[in-house]
Amino acid sequence: MKIFQSFLACTFATALTYAQEFVTYEQFGAIGDGKADDQQAIVAAHAAANEKGLPVKATDSKTYYIGGGSTVAIVKTDVDFGTAKFVIDDRNPKNLRAPIFRIVSNERPFAVKGVKTLSRGQAKLDVSLPSDCLLIAVNDKVRRYIRYGRNQNKGVAQREVFLASRDGTIDPRAPITWDFDVVTSLSAHPIDTRTLVIRGGTFTTIANQAESKYNYHARNFSVERSNVRFEGVKHFVTGELDHGAPYGGFFSIQNCANVTVTNCLFTAHKTYSTIGAAGLPVSMGSYDLSVGSAVNVSFISCRQTTDINDTRYWGLLGSNYCKNMLYDDCVFSRFDAHMGVANATIRNSELGYMGINAIGFGTFLVENTTVRCGSFFNLRSDYGSTWNGDFIVRNCTFVPRNGKPAVGTLVNGSSTDWHDFGYECHMPRRIVFDGLKIEDANHPEKYDGPFVFGQFNKKNISPDYMEKFPYHVTEEIVLKNVTTASGKELVLSPNTYMFRNVKVVRK
Repeated sequence: MKIFQSFLACTFATALTYAQEFVTYEQFGAIGDGKADDQQAIVAAHAAANEKGLPVKATDSKTYYIGGGSTVAIVKTDVDFGTAKFVIDDRNPKNLRAPIFRIVSNERPFAVKGVKTLSRGQAKLDVSLPSDCLLIAVNDKVRRYIRYGRNQNKGVAQREVFLASRDGTIDPRAPITWDFDVVTSLSAHPIDTRTLVIRGGTFTTIANQAESKYNYHARNFSVERSNVRFEGVKHFVTGELDHGAPYGGFFSIQNCANVTVTNCLFTAHKTYSTIGAAGLPVSMGSYDLSVGSAVNVSFISCRQTTDINDTRYWGLLGSNYCKNMLYDDCVFSRFDAHMGVANATIRNSELGYMGINAIGFGTFLVENTTVRCGSFFNLRSDYGSTWNGDFIVRNCTFVPRNGKPAVGTLVNGSSTDWHDFGYECHMPRRIVFDGLKIEDANHPEKYDGPFVFGQFNKKNISPDYMEKFPYHVTEEIVLKNVTTASGKELVLSPNTYMFRNVKVVRK
């Protein structure tokens, strides 16, 4: 592919002049009529722009058609898509895992030698780096996130993502969360000092028609460079049938730091069914946003085209191994952290029927936000319903939606304490709800009030119960200015024994 891109750049080099300020797709043969396949011209234009250090600008009146070819446009300079339209036809892709645009750095990742162990909360590495870097540590001798349920698996190698400066100082805002007895690999991804900006453009994906199996499609923007900003990008999906393969995110943000997505529009995909690892039917997730091994990723003033409460569509975002994720002024169907997030913030937003699903570490802060779901927080039971840290909620509204009669739970999950997830499992140590309106007026006839905690473990109801793998229950919950539309007071939990030692402070 690199040889092909170099060939195209040389072939069309005469189309560029030293005086020009940007590169266009038309200079490399794009038609832009929505019918002729412009993929090769787009690839060539970006290759030439990278060589000259020039931005790329699409033509506002054009519609660029991208067929099923497998060549990838490598993006290293700013892009202004303007009001141009792009049609991505996924009905017959040659390589379903190839992105359309791959945003990369001129700096290559490299292996860091000499670091044999790591400690949780460690402040400094005994190494020097050529620049500030995002580091990814792995211990393949230890398995974490051993998933339970219909999508069960044997877990993954212990992984940590964090930031370090040239002198090895670790950014305390993204701390190390695991102890590493052995570091089997440590890779460094240099952080670019200049922010690359991608602006505008309306993209429509003609959905794939593949079998409904876990065969994730890319055909997207693959972000593999730190310090990237998206502004005003719109993504739509058309042509979905009653079956199809899932997508791994139209924006796939991986192995990088400091990515901001602002004023963008996304589309949730239909929920399909397949057979999971346990041999039983499961709902199959498909994402428009995917974030993995990334630090400081922010979604600001973003929306989705599909109704956030329409259960026919899967949740918009999925994430793994992230730190410091932010929603600010977003209207999305859900927030989701699969294999852990360390520190997350949701403010000035509205979340739909899939709510807040998370496991992880540190502080989860939710402010000035409305959550329309069966629970305000759902601690994912397939990963142990664990959060090693605190929940803080301020000035929010909770609209229970787990059935037409509204019966809501503030914190829900399931303690499967006979399964080894690869770590000790915790409920948040301290939970604060300060200024919460619970809109439960549509309650059933027999209704004692909403719950703070769900059942969690139906077997843990007496001193006779013995846990194989201990589950650490919340120590303290603070309830201040919490009101219910029903007039009912919050009930601690239907499981009075399990939560008997929780200190409840009502203000």
